[in-house]
Amino acid sequence: MTNPATTQQSGTIPTQPGPRGVAEQQEAAKPADATAPKPGDTVAAPGHAVIAWAGDAVPAGAVIPGAGPSGTPGSRPTVKLREADPDDPPRYAPEWLELREPADAAARAHDLLDPLRIRLANLPGKSGVAIHDLGCGTGSMGRWLAPRLDGAQHWVLHDRDPYLLHFAAVASPRSAADGSRVSVETRRGDVARLTPDALKGASLVTASALLDVLTRDEIDALAAACAGAGCPALLTLSVAGRVELTPSHPLDTEIAQAFNEHQRRDGLLGPDAVTAAAEAFSEQGATVRLHPSPWRLGPEQAALTEQWLRGWVGAAVEERPDLRDRADAYLTERLAACAAGQLHVIVHHTDLLALSRPAGGAS
Repeated sequence: MTNPATTQQSGTIPTQPGPRGVAEQQEAAKPADATAPKPGDTVAAPGHAVIAWAGDAVPAGAVIPGAGPSGTPGSRPTVKLREADPDDPPRYAPEWLELREPADAAARAHDLLDPLRIRLANLPGKSGVAIHDLGCGTGSMGRWLAPRLDGAQHWVLHDRDPYLLHFAAVASPRSAADGSRVSVETRRGDVARLTPDALKGASLVTASALLDVLTRDEIDALAAACAGAGCPALLTLSVAGRVELTPSHPLDTEIAQAFNEHQRRDGLLGPDAVTAAAEAFSEQGATVRLHPSPWRLGPEQAALTEQWLRGWVGAAVEERPDLRDRADAYLTERLAACAAGQLHVIVHHTDLLALSRPAGGAS
């Protein structure tokens, strides 16, 4: 990822390399006799904590495991939301997260940034802000948000996957919008157990594409933890349950309905998550703002559209096996249109900003 990020305050700021770029740089820098890091090894990222290395990337050209909005049957999100086998494979490959990062950045709701900036600027006795990024993946949220906020920032990156934490730390921004320093640390653990104590000192909690893979109890716990810590939450890119494909197809609605039901498996909220989160934060006394943040995918995003289609249709068929024959033909037709530059897709998401009452009753 070499395109610059632009902010009103400081013009052009070079972004850090994405996961593939980091891997290529490290490979090129290794001595000829160097051995590749193995699971359980550690790699020191300059200026950051030592991070465990989880293994090699997916081979080029392979279908990305976990790509698209569904994972493999029985898989869980990358972030550890609840008790599970520590050796469970992660849901998202770094290649998928890198593929979607430009679409995510273009979709996030800029209109929520001004009220957030005002809140952060009014924090009492603060010389900088501490931002907790839940389920950080490869760190795309930090790369998007840090250069859009003034002042010194310390990011605490939470994820269950040490491989993704490695990328997130190495590719994190180094400067805020006004040139102030950005530092980072990583934490591997279960964010479903967040408490006000775990967020002590936090100025902001962020997450991207997280709410829809939570249960109602987990969203309630997240809202309570943020309220207890008195910190706002910026939670972006939650699926809204609506997809628009142009040209349309008779099977679009049936596939979408089956996918939405798949998202609600095992008590997860899927497309109902934003409504549940808005209610949960409101019950904790927070002021909640919602804003649409759709992906708009055209010929320039054909690689992302292809992977998204495979995951979207695959989840629908897993939920409704009777769709398989028709869905196979549908997918073939849609992929052909995508390859020909004839398919346009809008995948609707919603961003949520919850402004909890500051701890201690400050305004």
